[in-house]
Amino acid sequence: MKSKYMQPNKILILDDDETVCQSLRYLFVKQGWEAQWLTNPLNAVAFIENNPIDLILLDLNFRVGTDGKEGLGILKEIKKHFKEIPVILFTAWGSMQLAIDGMKLGAVDFLTKPWNNEHLVATITTQLQLKSKSEQKDIVHSSLDAIIGASEVVQSVKDWIVKVAPTDATVLITGESGTGKELVAQAIHDLSHRKNHPFVKVNLGAIPEGLFESELFGHKKGAFTSAVSDREGRFKLAEKGTLFLDEIGDLALSSQVKLLRVLQEKTFEPLGGSKPVQTDVRVISATHKSLPDMVIHQTFREDLFYRVNLLHIHLPSLHERKEDIPLLVNYFVMQLNNNTKQQVRVEEHALEWLSKQLYPGNIRQLKNCVERTVLLSAKKSLGIKDFKPHLEAKLTGVAKFPKVGEVTLDEMEIQLIKNALEFYSGNITDAARALGITRSSLYRRIEKHKIQYES
Repeated sequence: MKSKYMQPNKILILDDDETVCQSLRYLFVKQGWEAQWLTNPLNAVAFIENNPIDLILLDLNFRVGTDGKEGLGILKEIKKHFKEIPVILFTAWGSMQLAIDGMKLGAVDFLTKPWNNEHLVATITTQLQLKSKSEQKDIVHSSLDAIIGASEVVQSVKDWIVKVAPTDATVLITGESGTGKELVAQAIHDLSHRKNHPFVKVNLGAIPEGLFESELFGHKKGAFTSAVSDREGRFKLAEKGTLFLDEIGDLALSSQVKLLRVLQEKTFEPLGGSKPVQTDVRVISATHKSLPDMVIHQTFREDLFYRVNLLHIHLPSLHERKEDIPLLVNYFVMQLNNNTKQQVRVEEHALEWLSKQLYPGNIRQLKNCVERTVLLSAKKSLGIKDFKPHLEAKLTGVAKFPKVGEVTLDEMEIQLIKNALEFYSGNITDAARALGITRSSLYRRIEKHKIQYES
């Protein structure tokens, strides 16, 4: 059986009898498992910390008596540090009470020596299968938990993701800008059989029409003037994985034909190449536009629409799920607290007020508002007056500035930039996003004001 990383399962044998360890290792290797052993159990925790282990076979009696207390002490220590690793107890001095005590401390089974090879292998196989299923559930939960919301519409989206993910069908994700389409695409990939292969994102709206083929299919050296070397396109980079085509509604008609051909034939030719390349990629597309309307107006090909829209997920706007706003606000604050080691909280009346506001930019706008508020307020408890200017500034373009004479515009800009850079530990991308400007704009301002920062 393979682990989730497609590597042999690793079993650790803890027994002071080296002959027993060698016999067990021989048996396990025949099953396709890797086996290592330690004759001194006191080294177990340090060993596991530096070596990934899928299951432990633990003898209860070492060099101190035959009552099993030494082994139970080792079990307790192992479970203290590695709760997720199944431990099977193994002893020549078995008793029902010893088995019960071991189970209470977290052991998953209890076997006696001399052992029956067939029974031992079956027991270990069962525990490895149970562990694998548990890990798969963890992956499902972590991927879906990233989509924050308890509303009925969000739960419906999550249910549909679970149904859609195991298939290889193309998926079209629709919804207004800022509703979390990329997050849904990532969840579909994480829950699919392609999860151990690349998830490649490409914003089709940001690719000039003349560069579409080079970006998606790659090019050969000399294909055009600046092609000084071969380059792999996004389809090649996503091989056996998932290709997420964001803003597919922005794709020019001439490029739509080329994309359709790849989806139909499962092959493409790099620009300047002469041999078709087979591709095994699942395509997930997203758009905030109405593709059916575009088909009617002949700005989107009907055949391509049906090709990318085999399965469809529509994401609700934030206005349609207002009950999720407090959850989202607290989640964003928690993320910031984790990154900055702070203990910022949002007051209840502020959460209620935020839930009643309009967010044309949806989750993206709400997140921006929360980040700016936490960044610029420097307070531990945030109320309505802390959020209001940042939400108003986003909606109307008017921010609340200090009174005339209190501070100059340059001084305020310098302080804001310094606060942002300090808050995000010198990360230019995050700081620029929080300030509502581009990376290049932030770089220009840093140079203009000669601001020193550590990246």
